[in-house]
Amino acid sequence: MSSMPESYHAIAEERSSRDAYWMPFTANRQFKDDPRLLVSAEGMHYTTADGRRILDGQAGLWCVNAGHGRKPIVEAVQRQIAEMDYAPSFNMGHPLPFELANRLVELTPGDLDHVFYTNSGSESVDTALKIALAYHRMRGEGQRQRLIGREKGYHGVNFGGTSVGGIVTNRKFFGNLLSGVDHLRHTLDIERNAFTRGLPEHGVEWADELERLVALHDGSTIAAVIVEPVAGSAGVLLPPKGYLQRLREICDEYGILLIFDEVITGFGRLGTPFAAQYFDVMPDIMTTAKGLTNGSIPMGAVFVRKHVYDAFMQGPESTIELFHGYTYSGHPVAAAAGLATLDVYADEGLLTRGAELASYWEEKLHGLRELPHVRDVRNLGLIGGIDLEPRPGEAGKRGYELHCACFDKGVLVRYTGDIVAMSPPLIISREQIDELVGIVAEGLRELR
Repeated sequence: MSSMPESYHAIAEERSSRDAYWMPFTANRQFKDDPRLLVSAEGMHYTTADGRRILDGQAGLWCVNAGHGRKPIVEAVQRQIAEMDYAPSFNMGHPLPFELANRLVELTPGDLDHVFYTNSGSESVDTALKIALAYHRMRGEGQRQRLIGREKGYHGVNFGGTSVGGIVTNRKFFGNLLSGVDHLRHTLDIERNAFTRGLPEHGVEWADELERLVALHDGSTIAAVIVEPVAGSAGVLLPPKGYLQRLREICDEYGILLIFDEVITGFGRLGTPFAAQYFDVMPDIMTTAKGLTNGSIPMGAVFVRKHVYDAFMQGPESTIELFHGYTYSGHPVAAAAGLATLDVYADEGLLTRGAELASYWEEKLHGLRELPHVRDVRNLGLIGGIDLEPRPGEAGKRGYELHCACFDKGVLVRYTGDIVAMSPPLIISREQIDELVGIVAEGLRELR
């Protein structure tokens, strides 16, 4: 620790120096009594405050797809912030977000060819929901105000995303949230699909839950359905074969917009640029963030299809078409980071590298199935989830203990309840996959 700045020493060593920061999604008192502090990162590894190297098994927080400390991204940010730190995007502009948008729509499927910038996945979701509602109003169908999410879905933490989300702990403290929201059933079916390799065989019929909601509310009142193609934060919940295609069919039948939340699956996680391409299903709106800038600078982007964008481009040219946006939409430094990130992805073939590693990743993960307390293993692309049997009377304790044990052994994995999720940077090697899964196996054998 001698090479650390003095402030690092204080925060690492003194409980009182950690009190002021109210940490997100964290048991603050527990953490601050026994902190896990990361002070630097490079490639596949973090370095802790006590000098240990930690293999990053979760790409930061599903976002550092190209690995840490990538020089082209660092240098692009340095150049841009020295040249121009900020420029307004309301009735003004600068070149980089235009350039970035043109680069991005080269990667998107079909006619998802218009980009609205945000600063996070949460903002991307709320933006997408507002665009969906406004789209129907622009077309003279203002009665379409109902939004449909899904149980166990995670769509960020703003009011719109929390409302359409379906994780109970994220919802229960915040009252009624948005009105006019309903939810599809989730797709997790361990009884029929445990230890499936890739997409589950059973459960396409859960998409027909949308038909039930149409019958209940009348399809003419529903504006949009929003789902994660693969639900990440709830614990790697995979869509059964044909499920997303069936949702698309029902949405088309009733004039409902389909929104894919690709904040996690976007930018190569499944071995294609976006999950829409992996599943060959076209959403009307697609939300992204995280991997857009490799986690280096906050930035999100909402993609809309041509018919959605064109619906707003009516009336006098001097009229603002969408009364929505953020102070930092299209921030010049974030745009510079995004452009450099796309260069790294292209130069190293990272947006498709997950497909090359997927079978090896799958084989290693499913080697854990016989270990203590494992009740399911799920995988797709470079995502993996291990579902643990809850300890009686202590739900979530095993997941937390496995997370801590892996960190102590030199690997960072994410836990949500009794599910441990892994989503390593796309630069991971086969040897590092062996190391990652091997340490998880050690932790599982030691769990009581």
